[in-house]
Amino acid sequence: MSAGPPQLKIADYGMGNLRSVAKAFEHVGVQAAVSSDPAELAAAEGIVLPGVGAFPEAMREIGRRGIGEPIASRAAAGVPVLGICLGMQLLFESSAEHGGSSGLGLLPGTVEPLRAPGLKLPHIGWAHLRLEREAGLTAGIRDGEPFYFVHSFAAHPEPGDLIASAEYGERFAAVVGRGNVLGTQFHPEKSSAAGLRMLANFAAMTTAPATA
Repeated sequence: MSAGPPQLKIADYGMGNLRSVAKAFEHVGVQAAVSSDPAELAAAEGIVLPGVGAFPEAMREIGRRGIGEPIASRAAAGVPVLGICLGMQLLFESSAEHGGSSGLGLLPGTVEPLRAPGLKLPHIGWAHLRLEREAGLTAGIRDGEPFYFVHSFAAHPEPGDLIASAEYGERFAAVVGRGNVLGTQFHPEKSSAAGLRMLANFAAMTTAPATA
């Protein structure tokens, strides 16, 4: 049994709001260290994969820094992994963005352009969650609570992996999860108290089995 707090790492591949995510975890009493070191990520007890930008560029940077394999290995070992915004999309098998790219493949499904005819893209702003099933990540979150989104693409998970949805032109996946692999399309670190609660829920999973 390890002594001290869990080793929660925020994966740095050069495309994420790393400081704001780390500060949000601090607000809920959790120390989360930013790291691009494959060895550190390979020893992590929880990994957060944030992200802002384009899917293909993100995958190139993940490959260049050699952090995809340790993230996948820790996920396979049952370590909780949380993707945020672009980071959530990267968990899937592929994306159609910028001509298409393979993803990490930790969740089955694809990422496609958000269908929002007549609406501005990217979708920027608050949208209300509709809880689709119970999950540890959304414990204490009320149906209809608002969260902050910035995206032009949306993941298409398998039905059983959908935890919560939101709507902007179409209803899209807002929270996904299969076992210890989880993702939010919104930014919990920018989503006030409800977002902080969700990050606290994830941190708690680093010391207990995931329930998603």
